Amino acid sequence: MPIAVLLNGYVLLLVGAVAVLAFLTARRQRRFAPPQSPDRVFRCARCGYVYTDDADVDLSRCQQCGTLNEAIRF
Repeated sequence: MPIAVLLNGYVLLLVGAVAVLAFLTARRQRRFAPPQSPDRVFRCARCGYVYTDDADVDLSRCQQCGTLNEAIRF
């Protein structure tokens, strides 16, 4: 058997093994990742404090200074 064929076979086997490991790792991370929170993110216009509140709230009061703030849009 020519050396080029053996080398190609080993390289393909190695690339295949890495691809399978990457797929299994990504699948495991998705399964155990915490679910996304439905909360909205707010940043205070006065003091700069960043906090979260419920998703159904349009204006939220800052916990540091009491100013009403709108949600941040990403």
